[in-house]
Amino acid sequence: MNISYYDFKNLPNQEQCNVVMNEGRVMNETISDTLKYVLYEVSYFTVEIIYNMKNNKIEGMNVFQNKSAYSN
Repeated sequence: MNISYYDFKNLPNQEQCNVVMNEGRVMNETISDTLKYVLYEVSYFTVEIIYNMKNNKIEGMNVFQNKSAYSN
């Protein structure tokens, strides 16, 4: 599924989570105390989901545009 950054940002929160869980590719995971930070690649952007492992809930989500610098 290819979805643009802006289309993704306009989805309701629950639908954003569904897209990430079903279409995203895990790039990295980090655990700090009771929080687990998981970085997903979705289409042409990156999503970080913060899980609270103690109560098994999502605490937050950050969405990053993937911008690269290149030279000619």
